[in-house]
Amino acid sequence: MSNGFNVPPVIFPSGGNPSTAAAATTQHRRLPTAPFQPPRSSPNPNPNSIPFMSFDIGSAAASSSFSAPQFAAPGPIGIGGGLGFDDEPPLLEELGINTRQIWTKTISILNPLKVNPDLHEDADLSGPFLFLMAFGLFQLLAGKLHFGIILGWVTMAALFLYVVFNMLAGRNGNLDLYRCVSLIGYCMLPMVVLSAVALFLPQGGVPIIAVAGVFVIWSTRVCTRLLVELASCGDEHRGLIAYACFLIYTLFSLLVVF
Repeated sequence: MSNGFNVPPVIFPSGGNPSTAAAATTQHRRLPTAPFQPPRSSPNPNPNSIPFMSFDIGSAAASSSFSAPQFAAPGPIGIGGGLGFDDEPPLLEELGINTRQIWTKTISILNPLKVNPDLHEDADLSGPFLFLMAFGLFQLLAGKLHFGIILGWVTMAALFLYVVFNMLAGRNGNLDLYRCVSLIGYCMLPMVVLSAVALFLPQGGVPIIAVAGVFVIWSTRVCTRLLVELASCGDEHRGLIAYACFLIYTLFSLLVVF
């Protein structure tokens, strides 16, 4: 018994030529590419050329979509819309501290016989704060730490004088608390001078008590006149206002004497 295999017939296109069929099949196949090889250098290479890549900076900048940043020419600060350092106001003026006004008010307080109330029409707290700090500094040189006491007493004295004056003036009183603190603070200048003089006098003696009485009268006179001149309806109650001012500055003089 034998096994038989059926072999299909082979048909060759193009007239049955095997070589021609193999050539046609090869044309449909993709030929393999050769591996990458760098270009060979010429016999006379250019020393300025770079192998494998070359570029032009000018052409790259021209073809780029980003524009180069433009810088303004240097000039004065004030030309570009901003303020220059010469045009800025002084620091004290920005803080609301008028040194010329403080000086004129101080000179007017030093002369108790010719006090100009018009100078104190514009109230401020810069001058009073300086006088209170100077008063506390002279007390510190005498061995007394009274900064907190001084500030507290000035606040209570301003409230006391504000209430007393407005009660006396009634509905017509126009003395505000801010101006009251300003006036009491500026009239503390004789107390500052007293604290400086007391450094050279014995504590608790008759000379310092007599000197303290003079400075208390000085402060009382100046403060009373300023309150009467600047606030309405104060002339008819001058005696009571002077008594309140006398009590206030007597209290501060006791810090110096004892």
